[in-house]
Amino acid sequence: MAKVKVHVFLKPGVLDVQGKAVEGALHGLGWAGVANARVGKLIEFDLDGVDDPAAEAKQMCEVLLANTVIESYRIEVA
Repeated sequence: MAKVKVHVFLKPGVLDVQGKAVEGALHGLGWAGVANARVGKLIEFDLDGVDDPAAEAKQMCEVLLANTVIESYRIEVA
């Protein structure tokens, strides 16, 4: 069984409204040095019964887990 982590994040140049909100909130709380905050998502799951978990996870990303027009992803398999 493989432990899979998929990190999904907006591509550079795509406005990250959540990231801007987080950045503004941190500034308001006194962390003025924070810049370029980006918010993404982490999807973790166990995957069993496949020969190549990374390839299977890539297919999942292309079909469902990431909107590849505006998002990139990174896969970790352990």
